[in-house]
Amino acid sequence: MTATDSIPLDAFYDLTRITELAISPTGDRVAFVATEYDEAAEEAVTSLFVVPADGSREPHRLTTVDGASSPAWSPSGDRLAFLAARETDVERRVGRSERADSDDDADGENGSDEEPKQQVWAFDLERGGDARQVTDREEGVSAFDWSPEGDRLVIASRDPTEDEQSYLEQVRDGGPIETTRLQHKVDGVGWTDEVTTYLFVVDYESGDLDRLDDAYGGGAFQDLAGVEPRWGPTDRIAFTSCRLERPDDTLIRDVYTIAPDGAGLERLTDGDVQCSGPSWREDGTLGFLARDPENWCRPTEVYYYDGEEARSLTVDLDRTVAFWGTVEWVGDAAYTLVGDEGRTRIVRADLDGTVERVFEAQGDDRAIMGFDVADDEQTASLLFSHPNDGLDVHTVATEDLTADEPPASLRRLSDVNADLIDSYSMPTVRRVEWESNGWTLDGVVYHDPDVDLEDGPHPLVVAIHGGPMSYDEPEFSFDHAALTSRDYVVFRPNYRGGTSRGREFAEVLKGRWGTAEVEDIAAGVEDLVDRGWVDSDRVFGHGFSYGGIAQGYLVTQTDLFTAAAPEHGIYDLRSEFGTSDSHNWTEADFGLPWENPETYDDASAILKADELSTPLLVMAGGEDWRCPPTQSEQFYVAARKQDVDAKLVVYPDENHDVGDPDRAIHRLEQLLEWYEKHDPGREESAADE
Repeated sequence: MTATDSIPLDAFYDLTRITELAISPTGDRVAFVATEYDEAAEEAVTSLFVVPADGSREPHRLTTVDGASSPAWSPSGDRLAFLAARETDVERRVGRSERADSDDDADGENGSDEEPKQQVWAFDLERGGDARQVTDREEGVSAFDWSPEGDRLVIASRDPTEDEQSYLEQVRDGGPIETTRLQHKVDGVGWTDEVTTYLFVVDYESGDLDRLDDAYGGGAFQDLAGVEPRWGPTDRIAFTSCRLERPDDTLIRDVYTIAPDGAGLERLTDGDVQCSGPSWREDGTLGFLARDPENWCRPTEVYYYDGEEARSLTVDLDRTVAFWGTVEWVGDAAYTLVGDEGRTRIVRADLDGTVERVFEAQGDDRAIMGFDVADDEQTASLLFSHPNDGLDVHTVATEDLTADEPPASLRRLSDVNADLIDSYSMPTVRRVEWESNGWTLDGVVYHDPDVDLEDGPHPLVVAIHGGPMSYDEPEFSFDHAALTSRDYVVFRPNYRGGTSRGREFAEVLKGRWGTAEVEDIAAGVEDLVDRGWVDSDRVFGHGFSYGGIAQGYLVTQTDLFTAAAPEHGIYDLRSEFGTSDSHNWTEADFGLPWENPETYDDASAILKADELSTPLLVMAGGEDWRCPPTQSEQFYVAARKQDVDAKLVVYPDENHDVGDPDRAIHRLEQLLEWYEKHDPGREESAADE
């Protein structure tokens, strides 16, 4: 099949995104979750796949019903459990049983016409057949883990009191929202309530369960982060929670352990860090991730609890664990993913605190988006993302994680975007460096393989990463391909304030938004212009979340952009405080608005709107509680008041993302139309024709 010049936007329906992976206990199979798109139904479809780790056959689709997440193998590897919101299992619907007549009915089968809640389901891979429903909680299940023997599960589930249940029914019937919680909303969750999440131990065969009364969650982002239950080899269950006096007024989370019978609750940390991702060693000691709850510029570190105290294994690394990083044990070493110089890579942390960057075999032109090690510690699974080669599952022998060149044990197990990649032009990528205010900065440039950068100048799209606690590296992206196949060069700058280069680099922007990143991005574009790659009259802004926020500063402080397209951003920090779900983050960076109004005003682009002249396409999600749509409305009105060409696009029901495929396509159409409308080069080309 021959690649065409320009990828059609409806080819988005041919895209597949792998989001989770789990390697079996003996390392012989890998399960993964993939999101595909159904054009007829105009919706995303999430499925569970399994593939042999030796690459002997193609991945096999296990689920035929939409919806699957959090795959977890039983200790023996013969069963694969996952979370899904499906219709009640036939076995639970037919006939009469003790279950139907028991008080357990209040825990699940309510006979209502509501959409099904997320439950634990499991495939028996030895016997075959469809997945069976393991849990039946009326409020659903948010997380789970297997017991060491595989005969029980620990689950996390909300457990409302009678009064709380009445309130939930009131809300479901369209009644008023009532809350006394400081964290009154969470993006992707909506309005919060007072219902407590508990851990329950569930018998796999019978479904009988017992609540662990002392094992409950709490905290500002409890509804999003969950309690993360992990059942250890010595019959202790670890979980995370915030038990402080004002749990919604902090990001602190502690690690706790408890016995499966609900006895012997212990707190392993001291109420001063934000913990996540507990991970047991075979000897019953525990690793987890921890970060400063008030200064996210300090790197997230790998901690180890040896039975007496918790200590950091990566304190001297000065690199943060990646957003999707976990703690994976191989012998006496913890492996994790960190952001390092604009690359997600593997590091090994020994129990004595020695840290080593490993697996140079990854190369410099692809990202690692997932990492999991088998229980036997012999094999690891990796999710590689490559700009022109896709997003796919690989395996490698753990003994080869020290390899500098691709080892023989490294195998590719999937090729889920092969048709898309073979049919259309995918971008070539190169890394660039430039100077800004005494710093040597780096970024990534994408372009069509038929475009010679030196044969410029070319139109440029400056794609600014979110966060700002994030970074850019070469990765597979439909958006990039849509732009580069239309002759745009895409520039992704790693500006100061982002991660991957340590605490000092990140702290430059702490409480000082609209300063260093403006200098760095402008300097990066100027460098590309000086190289002859880019036309300074054809530079376009692009970016989501902080990428939208940064564009607000750039269009009010510079004339860098020919046109800009800030998406899901914040432009007025005072009105953002309390209307988003981010009050703890905002306070940590800027203080409180009634105590430090100047810091809020200095970082509010709306107050410099009289400097606006750049055409603006402003986009927002109608239910985005991270960057509320009212922020985009304010910025749009400020532009229109001054007769600046501007357009507002709001996607109803979307959160801090655009998940609906038709809306994702519409979004790209809007971006491209906006750039083309304001591109003097394309106007000249049209005139010549």
